[in-house]
Formats: sequence, structure tokens, C-alpha cells
Amino acid sequence: MDTYSIVPLLTVLVSLAATVLIVFAGQRPNVRELWTILASVAKFALVLSMVPMVLDGRYPAVTLLAISPGISIALRADPMGMIFALSASVLWIFTSFFSIGYMRGLEEHKQTRYFACFAICLSATMGIAFAANLLTFIIFYEILTIATYPLVIHKETPEAISAGRKYLAYLLSGGLALVLAIALTLGIADSVDFVPGGFLAGQEAAGNGRLLLLFFLFMIGVGVKSAVIPLHSWLPTAMIAPTPVSGLLHAVAVVKAGVFGFVRAIGFVFGPQLLHDIGASYILAGFASATILLASLLAMWQDNLKLRLAYSTVAHLSYIVLGAALLAPSAWTGGLLHIVNHAAMKITLFFCAGAIYVRTHCENVSQLDGIGRQMPFTMAAFALASMGLAGMPPVGGFISKWFLLQGTLAPGGHHAFLIVLLLSGLLNAGYLFPIVVRAFFRHSDNFPRFGEASPLLVVPLVLTAGLSISLCLWPDGIFHFYGLASRVAVAVLGGGG
Repeated sequence: MDTYSIVPLLTVLVSLAATVLIVFAGQRPNVRELWTILASVAKFALVLSMVPMVLDGRYPAVTLLAISPGISIALRADPMGMIFALSASVLWIFTSFFSIGYMRGLEEHKQTRYFACFAICLSATMGIAFAANLLTFIIFYEILTIATYPLVIHKETPEAISAGRKYLAYLLSGGLALVLAIALTLGIADSVDFVPGGFLAGQEAAGNGRLLLLFFLFMIGVGVKSAVIPLHSWLPTAMIAPTPVSGLLHAVAVVKAGVFGFVRAIGFVFGPQLLHDIGASYILAGFASATILLASLLAMWQDNLKLRLAYSTVAHLSYIVLGAALLAPSAWTGGLLHIVNHAAMKITLFFCAGAIYVRTHCENVSQLDGIGRQMPFTMAAFALASMGLAGMPPVGGFISKWFLLQGTLAPGGHHAFLIVLLLSGLLNAGYLFPIVVRAFFRHSDNFPRFGEASPLLVVPLVLTAGLSISLCLWPDGIFHFYGLASRVAVAVLGGGG
């Protein structure tokens, strides 16, 4: 049941207001960064305040502009959107502190532009999370692409400019495919409002080529941001950006917006039954499985630490896509939980990479022999997050992978996908654990003494590592991620509200 509330709108506006304040405080770094932190805390508090209502079945909603019957710009905080919004808002707090330490530690240029664009990105992320329909979704989806571009080219080197062009070429092309998908959808349906079980669920699948074309347009549109192979190459190239931006791309906003779009399209546009009837679920599961394995293999060959983490992200995003494509309640629960668990684990790894770079200027795995002696807290956090990505307890990745594995064993599931998930866990260990071994069990004269990075860098990565553990030991916790994910799975696969 929808309940009128402006809180979803406020979650979008709070960081937009902060953007203005950040720009005006550009010559006063302490004030500028204070606005960044206050905005991140305020946004998280607003999102958290809606959790009790959503769990009670009352969804805060507001219509910003009614264009015509069935077409509007509107925001609605349902359980699906709350998972994404909670994850992004809590991690923005940690990223804000880490960004301050990183930008100051490297004496980066144009810091005001950096913090302002970051705030706009989080506004767009909230708009995506709480979009009540496809039209609202695509508006904020494209704002996120544009707002992230200055962050990708932040260094303004020829390599950064080239990476930015590639970034825009890929993501704007994906956005165009999504616009075409929405236009085709409007020719089929009377409304584009998201409905659990899919608002296209009543369409006749037999001989309906338009539905299969529509599926492929959606797959391209959200598949680019999700970095599904072969639409993935922009993501490793974008690693030229500062490390906190890499964390934004991989954990908080951009690629998560892509997989969030996949889940919306599968569960709230097509619906599981229609997706199955047109044969799209198996196509999607096949692409996701191939991406998981190929990206994991590519990660093993990368010496650059951020590139290795980038290919790891490509693989893990497809865990979420695979979970949604399996059309089983446990698989959906696992996939939705992996949105959160992967975000916490991957931002920890990127924070570690950033702290290492600021402290030592090392960028390659081959340079990290013995660094655990110098940076024990950083590398311990790296080890914990690596365990989680490999699916080992007591880190959150174990919980999401457990539910995904159960989904492959559910009625209608396929053991081939079980093998994919198990094999991917071994591959994850294969490209991450050697880094931990190098750090703690090899000797190098380059790191003879203790010397962690600034507390502004180390404290956030320790806290996100702790969050990753708490998401395993207490998956509901104060955020109720498990409860929200379960509600979404039941609503979509049962066709209820």
C-alpha cells in the first residue's frame, strides 16, 4: 500500500543541496568536506527512517509530475529500492571520509569538482533506487552516467580523457537502448509503473517477437552498466580514475544501478512467468554464467591491483543477474543480498588498494611482497574481504552464495549453475588469496617497518570490513536486508504486492 511521503524526494534533494554548498565552499576545504559528511549522514538517516514503514507494507511515495494516465515522474520506496538505497547511503558515509584522506594524501587537484560530482551521483542513485516506473528510472539512470564522467577523467591525462570517452560511448549507447526499450514498452502496455510479478505478465508470449526484442533491448540497456561480457570493457578502462571513484563505480552506484535495473526488468517489468515463456531466463542465465567464469579467469592474469579487482567486479555482478534469472525464491534472496554483500566487500578491497597507493605508491600485485608487515590492518581487511568474495564464512559473501546455491537446487534449477558458482569460488580464491600470501608470508626490504596510511583511510576500510562480517553473522541486523530481500522474492515470484 502506497503512503504519501516526501521523504523519498528528500533523499534525492539532500545531496543536490550539498552540491551547491560544496561549490560555494570551494576555497575552504574544511567547510566543503563538512558539507559532504553532513549530507551523507542526512541521506542515510532519511533512508533508514523509511525502513519500519516499508517492513509494515506501507511504501512512501510521491508523484512529481503526472504527464498522462499511466505515465508520470514518481518516487516510491518499496523493499527492492530500499535494499539499494540503504546500501548506497551507508557506504557513502565511509566513502566520504576515505575520499577526504585520499584527496588530501595525494594533494589532488580540483577537489571541489570531485566532491560536488560525487554528491550528484548519490542523488541520482537515490532516484534510481526509488524510481516508481521506467520513465523515472531512465531519467536518473542517465544523470548518473553524466555526473560520473568528470570523476572518471579526474586526472585529466590523455589516458583519463580516452577512458572517459570510452565510458560515455558505452554507457550512453546502453542508455539509448534502454530508451528504445521504454518506447517499445509504451506501445505494448498502458502503464510503465513497476509491479511485482511484472506489468507485462498478462501478455501473450507465443509468437510474440516484440517481447523477445524488448528483452534484448533491456538486456543491452542495463547490461552495459552491469558489465556483462561482452559489454564490459569500459569498466577496467575506467580504473584510471581515483580509487574512491573506483569504489563508487564498483560498489556504491554505477554498476549496482545496472544490476538493479536487471532485477527491476526481470521481476517488475516482464515477470518470471513471461520471461520463462519467451525463453529469456535461460539466455540470461547463460550470459551471466559465462561472464562469471571468463571474468574470473581474466582477473587471474592482471598484475595491476585495481584491474584485478575490476574483473572481479565483472564476475560478481553476474552473480546477481544469475540469481534473478534462476527464478527461484532462494536464488532471488541470494542475488539481492549480494547487492549489499558485494558492495561492502568490494569497497573494502578498493579502500585497501587506495590506502596502499597513498602510502607506498604501489599499484601492482607483484610489488606487494611483505606489505602486510607495514600495513597489517589494511591487509587484514583485504584478507577478510577476499574470503567473503570466495564465499567463505564469516563474511557476508558466504550468505549470499549459500542462497544462490540453494536456488540452483530448487525445482526447475540446473546443476550446471551449481557448478558455475562452486568453480567461481575457487577462481576467486585463485586471484585474491595469492595477494594475501604475498603480503604476510613473503619478505621484501621495501616494507621493513610498521607504517599504516592516515586514519582517514584506514578507519573506513576497517569499518567496512567489519560491516562485511556483520552481514554474515547478522544478515537482518539494523538494516533488515534479509527481511527486505525475502519480501521482494515472495512478491515477485508469487505475483503479490
